[in-house]
Amino acid sequence: MTLVDRPLVQYAIDEARAAGIKEFIFVTSRGKSALEDYFDNAPQLEQELRRKGKDELLEILKSTNMDSGEIAYMRQHKPLGLGHAVWCARRFIANEPFAVILPDDVIAAEKPCLQQMVEAFEETQSNMVAAMDVPDNATQS
Repeated sequence: MTLVDRPLVQYAIDEARAAGIKEFIFVTSRGKSALEDYFDNAPQLEQELRRKGKDELLEILKSTNMDSGEIAYMRQHKPLGLGHAVWCARRFIANEPFAVILPDDVIAAEKPCLQQMVEAFEETQSNMVAAMDVPDNATQS
């Protein structure tokens, strides 16, 4: 899903990078190869943008690139929930602090939510969950 000009996952990655997160683990399932392709280098596209003089688009494209080793993909073979997805990534996470980022919602704030959480973690070294009030009428399908 896109919002304006970028997929929602890009907004989530940008917020995480701004909060100081440098390594990313995506827990995916069958049929999610477009996610891997999105974060892969696209040398042919870069060359074509360069050839056409579309420098602004080229810079946007480069800003989405991830260096080797900054991103990993873990497969969740059965849809057993979010906790199971974290469990699938446990060997990558080890005993390091981590954030579970679900780009389903984009929340505009003066200081992004993840930045607030990173700062709170630095102070408390404690687990936390971000939540927001949602009106009842917005929770029904």
